[in-house]
Amino acid sequence: MRLGLFGRGRDAKVEAKAAAERVKARVRELLGLPETAAIAVNEIICADPACPGTETVILVMKPGEKTRAYKLQMAMGEVTAEALAEVLGP
Repeated sequence: MRLGLFGRGRDAKVEAKAAAERVKARVRELLGLPETAAIAVNEIICADPACPGTETVILVMKPGEKTRAYKLQMAMGEVTAEALAEVLGP
């Protein structure tokens, strides 16, 4: 497993950071999270053939609660509002 940004140029890193911020904002909105909640968004590329390849992993950390993890089998830049709504679900 390795992070998806490894080996990319500056422009790609700027674009990935913007994509992560969009995903974080959408997650905060969809889950109605307070400002005290932390959200981490990372793109992971798994080299194991059993893995789905590129994944976007979202961690939601609320004070006093167990961290929740959500995974989307797509690159961070490909995450749509619909895909997020589905994975975050009710």
